[in-house]
Amino acid sequence: MRLAGPLRVLAVILTVGATWILASAILGTDGGIVLVRQLLSAPNDQPTPEPRPRRYKCGLPSPCPEKHFAFRIVSGAANVIGPKICLEDHILVSSVKNNVGRGLNIALVNGVTGELLDTKHFDMWAGDVGELLKFLRPLHEGTLVFAASYDDPSTKLNEEARRLFEELGSSAIRELAFRDSWVFVGAKGIDSKSPFEQRMKNSKLTNKYEGWPEALEMDGCVPQRPPEEA
Repeated sequence: MRLAGPLRVLAVILTVGATWILASAILGTDGGIVLVRQLLSAPNDQPTPEPRPRRYKCGLPSPCPEKHFAFRIVSGAANVIGPKICLEDHILVSSVKNNVGRGLNIALVNGVTGELLDTKHFDMWAGDVGELLKFLRPLHEGTLVFAASYDDPSTKLNEEARRLFEELGSSAIRELAFRDSWVFVGAKGIDSKSPFEQRMKNSKLTNKYEGWPEALEMDGCVPQRPPEEA
């Protein structure tokens, strides 16, 4: 019996509220129309989520044109995180594949088909530069060369090694020095400087890590070599 009074009051309030909403809607009052729409809308209606950005090969922000290969190269970070080379959404070189090492990490690719030919890493701190020379000297015309530094890419480089990279299109190989970060895409038989190259100098004033500059990341689209030119 004690609840009868409050219930009556609540019923009156609901009745008055419903009457006001209905009258407002009939008379065209904005407040009533908005409230009616809110009451009639489904309780679980949610704003449509924004579509996720489309992912293209190797994580590029847009697709490559026809007859181009999509790539992304990331140099090593200090002497802790190894480099990564991706081509056409296939990882060619990475720590996960267990085919990286201190120095220069290189992948050779058929410039016509995009087929991986070989991957090797060369220790440029304590290794033999002769192994690098044996790897680069016999390259066939049109072979694509993807290179990424890890730790120290240059101490063992000699004149011939730097010249071979220049012939592949490098414009920074002459300045590449101890513990610099470097990423590069070139080709055997290129008749100009490659547009795909970045170098970050090892400097105490700008280094991101103690003793090493920050890692470099580069992506783009490499033109496919026409079969008749291979």
